[in-house]
Parts: sequence; C-alpha cells; structure tokens
Amino acid sequence: MPPLRASPTFARFSAENGYRDYSNEDVHRLRFVQRSRSLGFSVEECRQLLSLYTDRDRASADVKAIATEKLGEIDRKIAELTGLREMLGHLVETCHGDARPDCPIIDGLSGKSRDH
Repeated sequence: MPPLRASPTFARFSAENGYRDYSNEDVHRLRFVQRSRSLGFSVEECRQLLSLYTDRDRASADVKAIATEKLGEIDRKIAELTGLREMLGHLVETCHGDARPDCPIIDGLSGKSRDH
C-alpha cells in the first residue's frame, strides 16, 4: 500500500524533534483511509468516502453506492481470475511433465493448443 501523504485534509504540525504530529481526529481519518485502501478502494474513492465520513448530513445511499460499485469490481476480478485459473489448470493437467519436448502448456501459451 502506498504511504499516505499529508494533504489539506490532514493538519500536520511539526514538533520540535521534527516528527509529524497529528491530532486524534487526523489519526482516525488516516485509519479510515487505511482501512478503505485495504478493501481495495482507490485514492479517489477514499477521498469521496472520507468526505462522506466527515459529512454528518450524508445519505447512507451515497456511501452504499460507492461500496456497491467496488463490490461489483471485485466480483468481476474474481470471475476473471477464476477463468484464468481454469484455463491454466487445464493446461497443467494435460501436460505430462516428463522428459519429452511436447508440452501442452507451451502450445497453449503460443496459441497452438489443440484442447482449448
């Protein structure tokens, strides 16, 4: 995960020792962003979510719409990875893995696959 950069969203104060000093509220927002990133939200989506997090008049429907879109993206990625796994699994199963030069994996990667 890329490091979080200080921005106007997070008030940063430099202490005499040179360390960054964040308020408790800033720490909560940074953790919110960290958890959002760990769930796969982009930096822009984190900005939107953080804006909604701090907006006490927000509609939960707005938050749900962002989360629902992300869930759809995750489902599409899972489907793609599942297809890739099935295809590669088939190639691995059909390869004898012995001393012979014939290899269905190489044939499949080169587009010469007879079985797929």
